[in-house]
Amino acid sequence: MKFPQNLSAKLEIRKQNNALRKLPESNHLIDFASNDYIGFSKNKAIFEETHQYLITNDILQNGATGSRLLSGNHKVYQEAENFIAQFHQSESALIFNSGYDANMGFFSSVPQKGDLILYDELCHASIRDGIQLSNAKAYKFKHNDFENLEKLIERSQNELAEIYIVTESVFSMDGDTPNLEELAQLSEKYSCHLVIDEAHSLGVFGSNGEGLVQMLGLQDQVFARIMTFGKGLGCHGAAIVGSQELKDYIVNFARSFIYTTGLSPHSIATILIAYQHLESEKQTINKLRDNIIHFNQEKNLLGLKPMFVRSKSAIQSAIIPGNQNVKSIAKQIQEKGFDVKAILSPTVPEGQERLRFCIHSYNTKEEISEVLGLLSTFVF
Repeated sequence: MKFPQNLSAKLEIRKQNNALRKLPESNHLIDFASNDYIGFSKNKAIFEETHQYLITNDILQNGATGSRLLSGNHKVYQEAENFIAQFHQSESALIFNSGYDANMGFFSSVPQKGDLILYDELCHASIRDGIQLSNAKAYKFKHNDFENLEKLIERSQNELAEIYIVTESVFSMDGDTPNLEELAQLSEKYSCHLVIDEAHSLGVFGSNGEGLVQMLGLQDQVFARIMTFGKGLGCHGAAIVGSQELKDYIVNFARSFIYTTGLSPHSIATILIAYQHLESEKQTINKLRDNIIHFNQEKNLLGLKPMFVRSKSAIQSAIIPGNQNVKSIAKQIQEKGFDVKAILSPTVPEGQERLRFCIHSYNTKEEISEVLGLLSTFVF
C-alpha cells in the first residue's frame, strides 16, 4: 500500500535536518540515560514483594480488566491511592495509566471556558497537549520568570473566573527548578490555583523522596500535583494528588480516566510496594544526592560548568549546539562504554541541542568522573 506523499515529505525533512527519531537499541552501557534515578525498576525486593502481595491478598484470582468505572476497579487501587494520599499529605490521590494520561485528563477537564491557564514555556508536551483540549484561554510565561507571570495575571485577573498557574518542580530537559516558594506566594496573592508536575522530583527530593513541594512544606498551597511513577519510582502509571472534591470531579469529567482500561492489579501492586520502599530507602536516596553533588563538583573542576544548565537535580544538561555536533559527541562517549543521550531539535529549540546526563544512586563516583573527563576531552 502506498504511503501518503505528504507524510513521506515530513519524514524527509527530518532526515535532512539530521533530526529523525529512531527507537534506540538495548545496550549494556553504563547508565547515564534512564530516569530510573534510585534503581527501583531493577529492585529485586520490590519485584518479590509485589508478587507475594498479590498471592497473599488473593488478587491474582480476582483482577478483572476494564474501565475503573466498570470492572477494572480492583481492590488494590483503594489501598494504593490511600497510601499515596497519606504519603503526600493530601486528601486524595487518583491513579492514571501514565503521566501523559494524567496531564491530558486534568488540563482537558478542570479549567473551564472563561478560565485562564498560565504555563511555563518549557512545560512538558503532555501539559501542552492537555491545554489544547481545554476550553480555557492559555498563555505561556517566560521560563521561571515570575515578573512576566505577574504581568499576565494582572492583565487578565478581572476578566476571568479562575486562573491556573502551571509549572514543573524539575524540568525534564534542563533539570532546573523554579522558586516554588515565591511562586506559591504569588499564587496566593492573586487567588490562583497552582498546579505542579513532579514527574522528575519524586524519589529525588525530600527525606523520603516525596518531591520538592513537600520538601519545601508547600503541599497545602498547591491545588494539584501530578506524580509520575515511570521515573524515580521505576514503574508505570501516575497519580493526581489533591482534594477529595478534585478527585470526584476528575472521575466524572476526565475522559482519559473514564474511557480507558485501568492498570492491571500487578501494576497497581507494584506502585504500592514501590511507595512503601520509599520510606525505607533513605540510604539509596542519600546516595543519589551525593552523586549529584559529586557530578557538580567534577564539572566545575574540569571547567565544564559554563556549558551546563544550572541544576541540583538528577538531570544535568550540557548545551552543545547543532544536531550533528551533539550526536557526534554522544556517539564518542557511547563508544567508550557510557550511555549518554543526545537531545536534538525539535525536541529542544534549535541551538539548544544538548547531552542529557541522568544521574542514579547506582552510578559510582569513578563512573561520574570518567564520563565527565571524556566529555572534557571531546569538547575542548
